[in-house]
Amino acid sequence: MIVSPFRMPGSLPTVCEAAWPKDVGIIAMEVYLPSQFVEQAELEEFDGVGAGKYTVGLGQARMGFCSDREDINSLCLTVVQQLMERSGLSYQSVGRLEVGTETIIDKSKSTKTVLMQLFEESGNTDVEGVDTTNACYGGTAALFNAINWVESSSWDGRYALVVAGDIAVYATGSARPTGGAGAVAMLVGPNAPLAFERGLRGTHMQHAYDFYKPDMVSEYPVVDGKLSIQCYLGALDRCYSVYRNKIHAQWQREGLDKRCSLEDFGFMVFHSPYCKLVQKSLARLVLNDFLCHPSPNTESGPFSGLEAFRDVKIEDTYFDRDVEKAFMKASSEVFENKTKASLLISNQNGNMYTPSVYGCLASVLAQHTLQQLAGQRIGVFSYGSGFAATLYSIKVTQDATPGSALDKLVSSLCDLQARLDSRKKVSPDVFAQNMKLREETHHLANYIPQGSVDELFPGTWYLTRVDEKHRRQYARRSMNDDRPLEAGLVSSSIAAEHTPSPLKKMSRIPTATAGPEVLISNGDH
Repeated sequence: MIVSPFRMPGSLPTVCEAAWPKDVGIIAMEVYLPSQFVEQAELEEFDGVGAGKYTVGLGQARMGFCSDREDINSLCLTVVQQLMERSGLSYQSVGRLEVGTETIIDKSKSTKTVLMQLFEESGNTDVEGVDTTNACYGGTAALFNAINWVESSSWDGRYALVVAGDIAVYATGSARPTGGAGAVAMLVGPNAPLAFERGLRGTHMQHAYDFYKPDMVSEYPVVDGKLSIQCYLGALDRCYSVYRNKIHAQWQREGLDKRCSLEDFGFMVFHSPYCKLVQKSLARLVLNDFLCHPSPNTESGPFSGLEAFRDVKIEDTYFDRDVEKAFMKASSEVFENKTKASLLISNQNGNMYTPSVYGCLASVLAQHTLQQLAGQRIGVFSYGSGFAATLYSIKVTQDATPGSALDKLVSSLCDLQARLDSRKKVSPDVFAQNMKLREETHHLANYIPQGSVDELFPGTWYLTRVDEKHRRQYARRSMNDDRPLEAGLVSSSIAAEHTPSPLKKMSRIPTATAGPEVLISNGDH
């Protein structure tokens, strides 16, 4: 029996029902990345574009991708079960499960309901939440719903589980190298090592057709690249302004008279469509700080030499190369210290859509010591086209002692680089063939996927077939294999598949023992 390293929050005693749970936030995280990738430098040559267009211009090194063996349901099944196994938690301890995704394979049935099959052996069906969708913002909306649930009168003392997952694919052309895939699961509750700062969210919502998916039979979006960048940067400006006003008001109530700037954040992470946009976004926050400062020192310090830009209007600078160049240079040290480490997964795996910003958060945790993280404020900017955006902050606990909640969280992510290195590199031609296969078979009924199960990491859920009624069935690759350890899981050989009756109750997968793979479906209704 696995002993959980986490302590259940527990049902609320009657005398404590009015108490506000303390330090509600992220207790545990799990990241799932596809097992195959393509080198962006090789893709440049394959696509016949100039050297550096993807690697320097976009700041991307590698791009992860999925064969037709994986879909949004399988990604989420994998990351949820890995989190539950790693943490040793009972499925009975989860009272809310919500999925944020824009990878829609059914216009009615949610991915969350597919995930409920993992809960069946526990008998726990009392689990609130469904799916939340708005481009890359859905994961953040789901996370806010989970935080709000724990802090509300509806909370029954159990954990919330949030899953952000997507498969980002584009038609052949300039946008294709900005793809990627993956999933992040987050356990939410009180007394968290990553506590959400209450009342400190700056949100901006607006209507725009910068990126959208109107074709229901295609995975590919319609993208207005220039408008999308303008919307992203404009939303960042507005969210940062609202956030600063809120924290300033909070500080005033506490008797503090100070101005909020990037100096108040230990780390700053962003939704990352591609790494170069994140670097430009950090520079943009420095521009905001400069323009809002009543009397910036342009003789020395971070604003040195920027006096020529004192009177620019922020809304006129989205594509001003002089402003961009000057503030990229002025922010270079801040970028190195506060943001660069967050781009590990983004640079090596690409844009995961909803999990992108949380992959950036995981990257920060994976590359810093407990002492470097303890007590820091982490700024998080989440953006989803259409568009919806929020800038909020997380406060890292001061407790960095061995065995602490922060220690457990960081330890669970310290092998991120090893996981990235354990993936298989494929040629651009093989990548293109996989994209073509996905394009031709997307939403086909009575279909058996062609991708190799052997290429998947041990413990990965995958699609076995889509029947004539579009019902999907899944199996999990055995945990034991002779390949290197992945995601901290024990490795075994693939066993024979078997398909149980749709009416038969599915058994829960053993946590670490070898045995036959178990199949589940996406429902019979």
